[in-house]
Amino acid sequence: MFQNFQLDHLENFPQTLETLLNQQRETIKEITHSEASDYETVLKPLQDLDEELGLFFTPLSHLNSVMNSDETQKAYEESLPLLSKFSSEMAQNETLFKKIEKIKASSEEAQTVVAHEIRDFVLSGVNLPEKEKKRMEEINLRLSELSNHFSQNLLDATNAYELIIKDAKDVEGMPQTDIDAAKEELDGKTVYKFTLQIPSYLAYMTYGPNREYRKELSKAYATRAPKNAEVIDEILALKNEKAKLLNFDSYAHYALETRDASQQEDVIAFLNDLAEAALPQAKKELSELQDFAKRTDGIEDLKGYDLGYYSEKLKKEKFNFDDTMTKPYFEQSKVLDGLLDIVSELFDVTFKPADVPTWHDCVKAFDIFEDGQLSGRIYFDLEARKEKRGGAWMNDWETHYVDSHGKKHLASAFIVCNFSPATESTPSLLRHDDVVTLFHEMGHAIHHLFGKCKERSVSGINGVAWDVVEFPSQFLENFAYEAAILKRFGFHYKTGEPISDDLMAKIKETKNYQAALGILRQVEFSLFDFQLHQNLYQGKEVQDLIDSIREKTSLIKAPEYNKFQHGFAHIFAGGYAAGYYSYKWAEVLSADAFFTCLDEKEGFNKESAKGYKAFILSNGGAKEMSDLYQEWLGRKADVKSLTKLYEID
Repeated sequence: MFQNFQLDHLENFPQTLETLLNQQRETIKEITHSEASDYETVLKPLQDLDEELGLFFTPLSHLNSVMNSDETQKAYEESLPLLSKFSSEMAQNETLFKKIEKIKASSEEAQTVVAHEIRDFVLSGVNLPEKEKKRMEEINLRLSELSNHFSQNLLDATNAYELIIKDAKDVEGMPQTDIDAAKEELDGKTVYKFTLQIPSYLAYMTYGPNREYRKELSKAYATRAPKNAEVIDEILALKNEKAKLLNFDSYAHYALETRDASQQEDVIAFLNDLAEAALPQAKKELSELQDFAKRTDGIEDLKGYDLGYYSEKLKKEKFNFDDTMTKPYFEQSKVLDGLLDIVSELFDVTFKPADVPTWHDCVKAFDIFEDGQLSGRIYFDLEARKEKRGGAWMNDWETHYVDSHGKKHLASAFIVCNFSPATESTPSLLRHDDVVTLFHEMGHAIHHLFGKCKERSVSGINGVAWDVVEFPSQFLENFAYEAAILKRFGFHYKTGEPISDDLMAKIKETKNYQAALGILRQVEFSLFDFQLHQNLYQGKEVQDLIDSIREKTSLIKAPEYNKFQHGFAHIFAGGYAAGYYSYKWAEVLSADAFFTCLDEKEGFNKESAKGYKAFILSNGGAKEMSDLYQEWLGRKADVKSLTKLYEID
């Protein structure tokens, strides 16, 4: 029923891919020039080809992210031109486009597929003259190569840096688990190694007592991958050119064609309004932190590399609470089991361990059953390692749909995180932030896995507008702060003692600690991304733009060496170009839905959860998200729910 995850003969992968693409070319040619003219004989088989190609290529792209090696890099880089050429040919097939334009689909799902296909053909340049079509093909190929270069440069730079601390007093006061993870023997002496891998980096930036080392680590992080400056310039120039070829005034204008937001002005106004709402409270939060740093350590001039450290200390003083108090209660395996139990209970599904091939020993696979029937599969790869790129993400693999032969396919997905790995003395323990991250990615996964559409192009996360795709992930993460949820898996890893009501209350109480500063930071990233794609910025202009935005959003001046953009993989190596605002845009829906489904005693209102699954999750991209929301609750999402979520007046 499912594909097994295996990838042999990496050295021959591009050749095998080319063979597959040539077979698909023949099938597309037959469909294009045949008498076939209806949905079942044209778009159904084309969606089968999409699934076939995804099943073949996803394991390589996934491995290149989670088990990166010279072999995966080579195979991946050699495959990109083949895929780019193929997708350009497909997107510019005028005869096929004209055939699809005439199709009258009967079902609502199929009508959405047709509408999306026509839109995407136009956005891919099908109506352009031949010379411009050729140029569009060249641009798309180069952009896929540059995206990979950006990601590889970042991974290489992250792995190249080490901070070796020789004096034990410079790790004094840090959580013992973080000290143990950093401890190494070097020339017969104990030293402490910190890297730019997120668990290691955050450990020292949050708890590291030596200010100079925090500064050094912060500078290394903020100056990673200088090679990406040239990559960024070329990406921006090509995206701008692509938009202009299609008669859009900018890439941002082009990007909104497939988004929930319709006007550039709406996005900018939304972000500016959010910044204005957060600014007064953010100033108070920073002032309180500055006073605290001065009072405790005589720090007169608080810097960016001090924020994590003093924020954590102030949180401990203010609430008698810090992450070290909860971390022993969040053992990775128990959190995962608890999450699966919660999802099972809320959405009437069952997870059973699956004995199937995986790419690493730490990967756990589960089959999902609904009404006693197998309905999906999910893989969890949760621990940081050198070969894995940073961050956390959900990657879809197989899709739930009915193919052109009437066969039903089931969905599968991967969840990838970078949590602290187990050591000889302790299992993998999660910070509460990590628990939130796991819930977030699970929200994405169930959006894909619980899809019930028959048409592949709109099933699961397929066809969902980019600026609302974060809605289900943010929705689920909000429940990771609720006591009724946390007590299900919060048990001390040594004693088995359940997490106390007091600690759970503190997690909830501190949820919005420095929330306004966090909002300003997200608005900064979002404005930078969106405005960067509204005009063509090159070289120093890129830095000048982010500096100008920071004048309003950053209450502590960033050092001149800070080259945040060189590591902004979301927009230069992911799919978020002119779309980073999506996190906040979607949060209006997720906050409103959260308050609708919240039951403080049980955690979740089960009746509301059923409606959420039936209307939102199961329908994927079959309709506009705003329409699905209206069908579910009979109203639009209330924008005020967002400020309510963050407790901002």
